[in-house]
Amino acid sequence: MYFSYIFVSLQKRNLISMGTTILYKYLDYNGGLMMLTNSNLQFTNATKFNDPFDCHPALFDYSKAPTNERNWPPADFISSMGENRMENHRNDTWICSLSKVYDSLLMWAYYNGHKGICIGLNKEAVLKCLQNGFYGHVIPFDAEVKYKDISHKLDYFKDYNSWTDLLTIKAKDWAHEKEVRLITIEPAWVRAGREIPEEFKKEELVDWKEVRHYPQLTGDCFESLFLGIKMDSDKKEQIIEAARKLNPKIKIYQMKTDSKAFKLKEEIIER
Repeated sequence: MYFSYIFVSLQKRNLISMGTTILYKYLDYNGGLMMLTNSNLQFTNATKFNDPFDCHPALFDYSKAPTNERNWPPADFISSMGENRMENHRNDTWICSLSKVYDSLLMWAYYNGHKGICIGLNKEAVLKCLQNGFYGHVIPFDAEVKYKDISHKLDYFKDYNSWTDLLTIKAKDWAHEKEVRLITIEPAWVRAGREIPEEFKKEELVDWKEVRHYPQLTGDCFESLFLGIKMDSDKKEQIIEAARKLNPKIKIYQMKTDSKAFKLKEEIIER
C-alpha cells in the first residue's frame, strides 16, 4: 500500500522530467574505467553515504502527532510508527549521486586530486534505460538536492512530501556539489548487476545494504568525458579508448586551469 501510494504520487508530480539535460559523475581513475568498460551506473543504499546526516530520519520532528478521539491509537504510538516508516524507507532506497556541474574545484579534488575523470550523462537517456528495466518498486526518478540548515526539523505530520525530503535534504556545507539524485526503491535484484564491496567479500554474512546495484546503460547515455588536470598520460589513453569504444560520438575534454581566475576550464580533444 505504502509503495503504491509513492508510485502514484510520483506519476502525478511528473518527476521523470522530459528534455535533455546533462548530469555529471565524478570518479577516480579505477571507478571511471570500470563504469565506461561495463556501461553501467552505481546505486548505493541510502544508509551508506559518507555524510552521517544524509537521509537520516532524525531530520524530522515526530512529536506533533494528530490527536484522535479517546487518544486511540495513542500519540506516542503514531509518532513511533512515523519514525519507523521513515527508517524503513531509508533502508529500502538506493541512490546514484550526480552533479549539475563538471568544473567544481572541490569535486575534482575529492577524486584522486584532479587525477580522476568526470562523465557527462544524458539524463533523458539514462532514465529511459532505467524505466525500460523497471529497476525497482518505484520507477527511478531524478530529484535535485535541497541544501538547508538541518537544525530546523521538518514536521513529519504536516509536510505532505516528507518522504522525498528525507532523500533530498542535505546540510548547506554540501551546496557546492549541486547534486541531483537518481532514486529507486526496493531495486529488483534480478534486473540489475550487483556487487559486494571488496572489503566484505571474505565475510560469510554481508549486510544486504552494503550491496551496490549496477543497472546497464546504453552508449548514448554517455554524452561527454572530462579528464583531470593531473591524470597520467597512459591512463588518459586507456580512458579515452574505453569511452570511444562505448560511444564513438562522445565529446572528450581536457580540464585546464584558467589563468585569469581560480577556475577550471575545458579544452576539447580533437580526434
